Amino acid sequence: MTAVRPAEQRPAPARTGREFTISRIARKAHKPFGWMLALASGLSALAVPLSATAAWEPTKPVEFVVPAGTGGGADQMARFLQGVVAKHALMKQPLVVVNTAGGAGAEGFLEVKSAKGDPHKIVITLSNLFTTPLGTGVPFNWKDMTPVSMLALVQFVLWVIAETHYKTAKDYLDAIKAAPPSTFKMAGTGSRQEDQIITVALEKVAGKKFIYVPFKGGGDVAVQLVGKHVNSSVNNPIEAVAHWRGGKLRPLCVLDDERMPFKTKVTETQSWNDIPSCKESGVDVDYLMLRGIFMPPGVTPDQVAFFIELFKKVRATPDWKEFVEKGAFKDTFMTGKDFNDWLGRAEATHKALMQEAGFIAK
Repeated sequence: MTAVRPAEQRPAPARTGREFTISRIARKAHKPFGWMLALASGLSALAVPLSATAAWEPTKPVEFVVPAGTGGGADQMARFLQGVVAKHALMKQPLVVVNTAGGAGAEGFLEVKSAKGDPHKIVITLSNLFTTPLGTGVPFNWKDMTPVSMLALVQFVLWVIAETHYKTAKDYLDAIKAAPPSTFKMAGTGSRQEDQIITVALEKVAGKKFIYVPFKGGGDVAVQLVGKHVNSSVNNPIEAVAHWRGGKLRPLCVLDDERMPFKTKVTETQSWNDIPSCKESGVDVDYLMLRGIFMPPGVTPDQVAFFIELFKKVRATPDWKEFVEKGAFKDTFMTGKDFNDWLGRAEATHKALMQEAGFIAK
């Protein structure tokens, strides 16, 4: 399986300035040096707006749309960003997080798409940026919004209940292979989204079908697994780490071709780096998910630049470094053409994966 890799409607306030028209200069030419004084005065007046004009910044609270449920990875990152911006006073107006998970995130994306020219609305994205329009046919594409920046990439982990006897991914896959079809239940976020795409890939390795059970968000998925209502999940790290630390869940492998770099112990005996990659465990499945920021269509370059700089400031804080390690993110930042090119490749990859899984809306 191929990884995804390099994977209120109001107009902005108009700038104000002073206008100057140099007039009747020629008539003053008969006075000694008059024309020079008039020209100097005119150029001075013209220079005032250039030096006095401030860079754009929000003039009211900024709505931070999360197209997913509360408690999941995207929601946790959005609320973390909200807190860091407030803690360090990185902008004068607050970020206000709003969850709009309806229609597998379509509600949130369509809201941002329809807010043309509104710089007081941003959205954090995950893989449903690609999977929702492909899987549902909703009239939306990532190009309908304005890309701002990639903040990070997210690795996924295959999780089971800690008290089970499965110690490795091979143990678990062997048990699935030996059982009748549809014996094991896999919990995931939504239908025809990244968790189910990964589940289909694991089914191909095992040669057996799971019963896939969708939930609204990664937080719900982790709770259902801890409650033993399902056998496994492919939650991303931040969604399950508290249950791992609490001894309720066991990570079997990272759905990537390399281990995570973080060596600080999360539990008494293990760090993120101690979890083997699925590839080294003999399970050749990998997947990376986007955490990115977008704005509505029709915003101006200086409005986009404000948020690029804002999130650069967030990334420069000690809080970000700690958040990245605790959540085991791939700390990858992109803007501009690099980000747009990556999005194009990621969209093509998701389309291929979903076609193979039979998830494309007809």
